Amino acid sequence: MVKESRGIQSIEVGSRLLNALVHLGRPMPLKSLAEAAGMTPAKAHPYLVSFGKVGLIEQNGETGHYGLGPLALQMGLIGLHHVDPVRLASAELPRLALETGQTVGIAVWGNRGPTFVRLEDGPTAIHVNMRHGTVVSLRGTATGRLFSAFVSREKVIDVLRAESGRQRVVLDEDFAADMQRIREQRFALITDGTVPGITALSAPVFDGFGAMVLALTAIGPSATLEASPDSAPARALTACADRLSARLGARRSTVPA
Repeated sequence: MVKESRGIQSIEVGSRLLNALVHLGRPMPLKSLAEAAGMTPAKAHPYLVSFGKVGLIEQNGETGHYGLGPLALQMGLIGLHHVDPVRLASAELPRLALETGQTVGIAVWGNRGPTFVRLEDGPTAIHVNMRHGTVVSLRGTATGRLFSAFVSREKVIDVLRAESGRQRVVLDEDFAADMQRIREQRFALITDGTVPGITALSAPVFDGFGAMVLALTAIGPSATLEASPDSAPARALTACADRLSARLGARRSTVPA
């Protein structure tokens, strides 16, 4: 059993103010900020003064509201540059495969569209020609549909042109409605897409700037993998995606809908 190291309680207490600012996502007056941190204004104020001296907190001279200071912003940017989303997600795959009972994978947006870069076999093998480097269809896969909802329209059209071999591609109303639904649910699924008898579920992972950086996808036989965002595998998938997004600095309010 690992013995917990002794810390400095005052720092832990003061950090509640920083956490409150991060959670709220906007500058706040003293009273509201203290309330969000579970403190009285009188208790919170000395912490804010000290945080201001080192650059973690900054007070607006006109409104008096407190927001994150330059040091906090610099720390956040450096942290984002040092974090590899694929590496973080790869560490989660073995557990996710067991939780979902399915083969799971990580896909990123590559030069030719959604591309799988990591795969982890589930307890039950599936007969799908998938490997590292596989590029999947935008319309015919859950992963492709998920990316279509969150990357730019120009990128989607470029890939659809390459897939179809046509210079002119029209995004019809049904496709646009599906993309809006996926953005709202932050989840995509498909049954009998490019591979008959196979169901796929896909959830997005976002960075601190609100950009989708990768997709987590579960793939399995339609007989055993329920095509529903409320199924147990889907909940495990979205919970893992949300944890990774949080580690990358994403907040729900920064994600486009």
